[in-house]
Amino acid sequence: MANRKEKTFRFIIVGGGIAGVTCVEQLSSQIPSADVALITASPHIKTVTNYRQVSKTLEEFDVEEQPSSVLEEKFPNLTVIHSAVKSLHTRSHSLETTDGRVFGYEKLCICGGGRPKLLTQENPYVLGIRDTDSAQELQKRLSKAKRIVVVGNGGIALELVYEVEGCEVIWAVKDKAIGNTFFDAGAAQFLIPSLETNKPEKDTPCKRPRYTTEEPAPGGSHTFTADRNARRQGSSSTEAGSALGPDWHEGIVLQGSEQGTRRVSLEYQCEVEKIFTSEELLNSPPQTLGHENVGSWPVYIKLTNGKTFGCDFVVSATGVVPNTEPFLHGNNFALADDGGLQVDDHMMTSEPDVYAAGDVCTACWEHSPMWQQMRLWTQARQMGWYAGRCMAAQVLSEPIELDFCFELFSHITKFFNYKVVLLGKFNGQGLGSDHELLVRCTKGLEYVKVVLSGGRMVGAVLIGETDLEETFENLILNEMDLTPYGEELLNPNIDIEDYFD
Repeated sequence: MANRKEKTFRFIIVGGGIAGVTCVEQLSSQIPSADVALITASPHIKTVTNYRQVSKTLEEFDVEEQPSSVLEEKFPNLTVIHSAVKSLHTRSHSLETTDGRVFGYEKLCICGGGRPKLLTQENPYVLGIRDTDSAQELQKRLSKAKRIVVVGNGGIALELVYEVEGCEVIWAVKDKAIGNTFFDAGAAQFLIPSLETNKPEKDTPCKRPRYTTEEPAPGGSHTFTADRNARRQGSSSTEAGSALGPDWHEGIVLQGSEQGTRRVSLEYQCEVEKIFTSEELLNSPPQTLGHENVGSWPVYIKLTNGKTFGCDFVVSATGVVPNTEPFLHGNNFALADDGGLQVDDHMMTSEPDVYAAGDVCTACWEHSPMWQQMRLWTQARQMGWYAGRCMAAQVLSEPIELDFCFELFSHITKFFNYKVVLLGKFNGQGLGSDHELLVRCTKGLEYVKVVLSGGRMVGAVLIGETDLEETFENLILNEMDLTPYGEELLNPNIDIEDYFD
């Protein structure tokens, strides 16, 4: 293996998603003379644009899909290699691409992203939403559909169910409430009425550029925005096709074959037991069917709550798993329980000179009490940036501290047309019974929830235009004792910002 190396680079980064590209930019600007290679299976890379620091830890940015030549023009030291990785050999510090080339590295960063957890492989009636191609396929199929079943409770499922019109939607969620990755049952109750009313007319064209599913003109770019879908899926290094961005449904018409408004029925606390065609259904033991006759739908889905529904097709939107596949064989990576590559507080894996960032890795250092990992756009950018800093610091023999962005979990997104801000232990994660909640809710306008532990604010969920994010962020970071304020903390007649300036 070692003697076939075509070239040895000082740094190799695998994966053209946000984590990989941010890592490349960081390394190239820190050590402009170093030979850097980016290995990516997709002809397009994802870059961060319009980056805006909203507060100490909150950030907003757009994600643009651009040809990789844009990056090469910016950094003369960079070589982009268009291929997937076939195998990695950490002992000889080399990796082989699927087109048979072998490259050596001094330091490697794996940013392989995540791949979708599909309900079932190879079923023509199950569509996994992952990339722009599958979004187009969805649009095509939906135009002929009268009823679909959506399975999943993450960002993409939430978006999809809200956007689909002219088609009945049966939404199967495994939890007691919708969107429980992002918020609690109270917030879910606040949002549910949005599914029952008609969507607001799109009165003004959106100010920010949208991503469409047409191929961009040569040299043009696809645009998504990072404040939209909280869950996102990294482009896997084994299959081409770039991950869906936030705003993925903009510019595609999610319109079914029926006239009229949305009809969404929710099935809670259930998962998929079995998926079968009408032929298989006829030849199986009798099922508790809804009102439909057997054979009137191409596919039937049986849920663990005992109900069986017929539909035109099933959408699998059940999240991602770390895409570690091509890297494990023959190496000794320590893996976390969720299947991610374990990384320490310098983004290093258990193999020497190998780093990882983004969805493919799992943060295994002792976390700040207010931070947790979620596989989101924002964290992919932060991890890629910090991994680049750490790799450069090691080469330059400089000390480096764990970045401040890992002090407090923070995320801005949008669901059902409401701005959503999540801070700290926003769902009381890991606090056991030792916490109390304060909630203020104005129907159709805003939902504010604060998590307190030992008299201090440790988390918050803000839905709507509350303008409280910066104040609450400061209260969490300063660990101020709020006991004297009690319920007054959320009194709408008190301008809380004035209190804590």
